Amino acid sequence: MDGYLGVIVIVAVVALLAAGGLFLLFRPGRKAAPPVKPPETLPIPEEKEQRPAGVGEEGEGATTTLPPPAKPAEPAVVKPEIEVPPPSAGRMVRLRSRLARSQSTLGRGLLELLSRDRLDDEVWDEIEERLITADVGVAPTRAIVEELRTKVKVLGSRTPEEVRGLLREQLLIQINPDLDRTLHIQKHGERPAVALIVGVNGTGKTTTTGKLARFLVGDGKKVVLGAADTFRAAAADQLQTWGERVGADTVRGPEAGDPASVAFDAVAKGIEEKVDVVIVDTAGRLHTKTGLMDELGKVKRVIEKKATVDEVLLVLDATTGQNGMRQAQVFAEVVNVTGIALTKLDGTAKGGIVISVQRELGVPVKVVGLGEGPDDLAPFDPEVFVDAILGE
Repeated sequence: MDGYLGVIVIVAVVALLAAGGLFLLFRPGRKAAPPVKPPETLPIPEEKEQRPAGVGEEGEGATTTLPPPAKPAEPAVVKPEIEVPPPSAGRMVRLRSRLARSQSTLGRGLLELLSRDRLDDEVWDEIEERLITADVGVAPTRAIVEELRTKVKVLGSRTPEEVRGLLREQLLIQINPDLDRTLHIQKHGERPAVALIVGVNGTGKTTTTGKLARFLVGDGKKVVLGAADTFRAAAADQLQTWGERVGADTVRGPEAGDPASVAFDAVAKGIEEKVDVVIVDTAGRLHTKTGLMDELGKVKRVIEKKATVDEVLLVLDATTGQNGMRQAQVFAEVVNVTGIALTKLDGTAKGGIVISVQRELGVPVKVVGLGEGPDDLAPFDPEVFVDAILGE
């Protein structure tokens, strides 16, 4: 009996212990632990986005993306380098080879004809025709042929050297080396000299103005340019570019503005800056009903309120021949032309225009354009010209 009681007690104790363990395991309010989630990637703070350029993620090397600038940088204004042009002296000698195209008519052809054993009327007619074709002009041609015929008769037999000497002499007589070809651009005390550049558009007027500025700067003069051709929008820009290359200021006005006002301001600036020469480029045609010649006359009168107009250069294109002569006569009547600037003399066989334009206008050719380069404008030298077209 006692043995059964012991067994019962032991079973009861085991049951109580088991019940207590289950109670502790499944008691109310206990929940299972939540599953572990992977850590989330945090956004990069704004400060890190804007770290200085050149520092990478690990502090080694440059970043691949640079931050945009706070304010767009304005492009730097690059001024053209100021050039130092060569002096004007000796330019025509250096450029004499550019006259080679004129040799076919005025030079080699005439020398070949004059060197023939027999000079009959037919040959003399051909000589005359060649001179007229070269734009020498009818009256100068007849004078040359008459003199040559007389001297050939006196000489009888002729060597090539004698023929060349005869032709050279006659061409020089017609070109007249005694004419004053000096550019009158000497300063008047505190006032600059003024050069007025006139001519129709298409003759190279604005380009000649720019080249003349280089030519004078090369001779040590200080220059101001006046862009009084307000009809062509590009003319003022073109002239300013020429000026900037040699350090010359350009005075310009509004497009289609008053040319006389621009010319006046240019002279005023020249006086203020104590320059040596003011060069004023003028219009070759106008946008208004006002006549071109009336406008040019006004420009000249307005300039003369401030300074003297010392030089009026008429720009002519050597390739236009007698058409250029008619233009020259109209300009000469209005603005008292003092000299001719003959452009494109290198690209034409009509070099005789030098003779005819001087004869018709009574004013000398003072400068000639012998190429498209910036320093291809040269003071005209009659002897160099004649020697170049006859060949040596």
